Amino acid sequence: MVRRSLLLSLSALLSVAAFFGFALPAHAVTPEQKLAALSTFSQPNSGSASAWRAAWQNQAAWADYNFDWSTDLCSSSPDQPLGFDFRMSCRRHDFGYRNYKAMNAFPANKPRIDDAFYFDMRQVCAGYSGLSRSTCNGLAWTYYQAVKEFGDLRVTDEQIQQVKQQAERNHQNAAA
Repeated sequence: MVRRSLLLSLSALLSVAAFFGFALPAHAVTPEQKLAALSTFSQPNSGSASAWRAAWQNQAAWADYNFDWSTDLCSSSPDQPLGFDFRMSCRRHDFGYRNYKAMNAFPANKPRIDDAFYFDMRQVCAGYSGLSRSTCNGLAWTYYQAVKEFGDLRVTDEQIQQVKQQAERNHQNAAA
């Protein structure tokens, strides 16, 4: 029994080593290699989520890829709505958005990144039961719909100033 467990552990360790051996080149990373790694990390499934989490926990091993690991978590939405922890889901989502944008490959990959975000949140919800799970799934669906609709919106400071100026003009006209 112990021997079988040891063999399974060794097999898993070799699989991880093979993955990282493939993923960590001894030379400069090509755009194709970077896009392949991004694709591996942005699929809506458990294997992709696990691979991304392992990379996130060992970012130094991926230094040659020059990934942007920065995050603002769930942006202006709560990171832990009603106590459901979506922080890691938001980190992976930010990772996908930021890195695909840097590669000028965002529009074609946005739907999959958003689907992976929803998958990740549903995995959080799977840890609950009954009403808590239903509530969590409802929040996950709401967050997912928000990123599908508004996730690629970019508002510039200039646009904000234009709206502000227009609002001030409207206020002055209404007061006159």
